[in-house]
Amino acid sequence: MDKRLKIVADSRIPFLNGVFEPYADVVYIDGLNISRQDVRDADALIIRTRTKCNEALLGDSHVSMIATATIGTDHIDFDFCRSRGIEVHNSQGCNAGGVMQYVFSALYGTASRKSIKLDHPVMGIVGVGNVGKKVEHMARYLGFEVLRCDPPRAEAEGPEGFCTLEYLLAHSNIVTLHTPLDETTRYMADESFFEQMRPGAFFINAARGEVVNEQALMEAIPKLGPVVIDTWNHEPDINTSLMDMVDIATPHIAGYSFQGKLNGTAAAVQAVARHFSISELFDFYPEYDQKEHAPVHLDLKGKNQGEITSVFQYNYPIFTDDFMFRMAPENFEKLRSEYHYRREVYID
Repeated sequence: MDKRLKIVADSRIPFLNGVFEPYADVVYIDGLNISRQDVRDADALIIRTRTKCNEALLGDSHVSMIATATIGTDHIDFDFCRSRGIEVHNSQGCNAGGVMQYVFSALYGTASRKSIKLDHPVMGIVGVGNVGKKVEHMARYLGFEVLRCDPPRAEAEGPEGFCTLEYLLAHSNIVTLHTPLDETTRYMADESFFEQMRPGAFFINAARGEVVNEQALMEAIPKLGPVVIDTWNHEPDINTSLMDMVDIATPHIAGYSFQGKLNGTAAAVQAVARHFSISELFDFYPEYDQKEHAPVHLDLKGKNQGEITSVFQYNYPIFTDDFMFRMAPENFEKLRSEYHYRREVYID
């Protein structure tokens, strides 16, 4: 008799419970607590960013598949996985709409609070992948000038339409980061980066915490305009001194839209299903109440800045997330795991 498939899954991944049980034994464990012993006899892992997949975790296992219900993959040691023949799949683009919504709710919200007029805004987008493209689309829809810095895309597609980081920083009054975290981007936003930014420019990081040198950012804040931080160095043990200095602080929830979570879980399930030939789940997508959770269509054409601010704040009151985080930053993981997923917004 063939051995039954065993899957170890992060217990905090939504919409997953019960999906694989007809086909496998599934063990649900908090992602931070998944151990070497837990995965020793597992065939697959379904995780989030809180599970570090490396030799220390997987050295004794016969795991052949890792699916992360996230865009980011910096928690996975790809060299080790390749050496062991472990397939790795991430959920590319799953939360792009949620992050886009976060960026513009933060942008218009802080502009309103500080009485900043967004006249002739120039948005510099650093990293124009799935998330950056969504941000770019909304920015152009709203009449922003957009500067794009993405060296891998510029190399692959040609330089037209892209600029250097130095040019972007010197000419943008809004800088927003959407890069992956790797050795080319780690602490990219350093002292030199902030020195090159325009005085009064907005700075938003909803990418990965370690893309930013936080000490350099703290020293630059008196020069900058509104600063919005969703991702932090050393999560969940964040720098509360930096939190006290920024205009919006949130616990890594920029992409926590209802649609983003549906997409992330669906992508992870489909990847595992295809790896193990579970054909019934090849096209899996969680069932949900369409009317209650459907995305919200925005019609912003012809609206002034105040009206646009109201629309974004109504659909996502970002300062509530900021307030809840500041009240208890030590509850970083709890705030994430118990987050009430918001509906996404979209434009034509």
